[in-house]
Amino acid sequence: MKYKQVMWSLILVLGITNNATSQNYYLHCGHMFDGYDMQKEKTVVVSDGKIVDIYNGFQEVKDGYMLLDFSEATVLPGLMDMHIHIEHESNPKLYEQRFRNNDTDVALQATQYCSRTLLAGFTTVRDLGGTGVNVSLQKAINRGFIEGPRIFTAEKSLATTGGHADPSNGVRKDMMGNPGPKEGVINSPEEARQAVRQRYKNGADCIKITATGGVLSVAKDGSGPQFTLEEIKAVVEAANDYGFVTAAHAHGAEGMKRAVIGGIHSIEHGTKMTEEVMELMVKHGTYLVPTISAGKFVAEKAEIPGFYPEVVVPKAREIGPMLQITCGKAHKKGVKIAFGTDAGVSHHGENAREFEFLVEAGLTELEALRTATNNAADLMRVSDYLGHLKKGYTADIIAVEKNPIDDITTMNNVKFVMKAGIIYKQ
Repeated sequence: MKYKQVMWSLILVLGITNNATSQNYYLHCGHMFDGYDMQKEKTVVVSDGKIVDIYNGFQEVKDGYMLLDFSEATVLPGLMDMHIHIEHESNPKLYEQRFRNNDTDVALQATQYCSRTLLAGFTTVRDLGGTGVNVSLQKAINRGFIEGPRIFTAEKSLATTGGHADPSNGVRKDMMGNPGPKEGVINSPEEARQAVRQRYKNGADCIKITATGGVLSVAKDGSGPQFTLEEIKAVVEAANDYGFVTAAHAHGAEGMKRAVIGGIHSIEHGTKMTEEVMELMVKHGTYLVPTISAGKFVAEKAEIPGFYPEVVVPKAREIGPMLQITCGKAHKKGVKIAFGTDAGVSHHGENAREFEFLVEAGLTELEALRTATNNAADLMRVSDYLGHLKKGYTADIIAVEKNPIDDITTMNNVKFVMKAGIIYKQ
């Protein structure tokens, strides 16, 4: 048995997985990706949930610290997924479950999605829309009641009447009602401001709009614009007042163009992005979160009879395969890319497959890793404490067996997960 395998066993025997409190560690790292570059033979020192020092070479362990030997492995910052939906996961009965499941059912099922995501190496995520249960999940994780990633949540996505995130789409007419800003549906700049303020009241810490139609909503149009420029500007103004980062779901070019000009910080999906939109994104510094995983997933499942409602199938067939192609074009144009999977559409815990898809789209392995570390932290304005292995940063640390610069698929098999100094996977 190799020495590193002995260390994995010792970690389990000594009972240092899933600690209630963080401990003090020396990590000997054969390779260390610091969030931007790959380095060799480093020692990372962790104490009280923080990285307190990083040394060249393998340093002798001081009294009061435990050695975690990754001298034959690669250590990275905890990964960050900028687009997930932690409350649910696609299945043929998902639309029916909206009418059958209570919030308690949603929350209890979602605990497994939280755990899967964390154990896959994703210590921070941005949840871009649910029912509000996502806020409760965030609180439960923060208080240590359940295991999961650090969640930044939009609470409920904002829509226009009949738009992609209108919760009454596809509902029987006598049950539709007339959802408004409180429910996340707006039809004027004033209602846009009210909806953002309601999200703040409900516990959100970022904002998402559905700037165009969507694939999985029970509506025909998957890409037409659904917000006016004035409405988008009102959303962004109100969000900026609260320090919220904003995101826009968008498949069609006109909706993207309005979102970028309106000041939105990231375009989600970006399927039918034109060169004009790419140039605007470069000019404004707008990120693209491509969610290639979701595109591949919906295109595949659209071929299974009954998996999606009939109105969804042609949209999934058209839009799904385009995401990877658009990502490659945008990257070549100089658009900034941040990592996002749309997990919940695709399966939770399989988030790391997006790295392979990004490389297939034309990013180098190093660039792909940066999307989930340096770039994601920059997008979320948390790059002063997350997304990097640096002195003074939160000790979110993962390890994989191989060097992902040589084999990006090793990211699908994370062997070690630490979040804020606490070990959750060994």
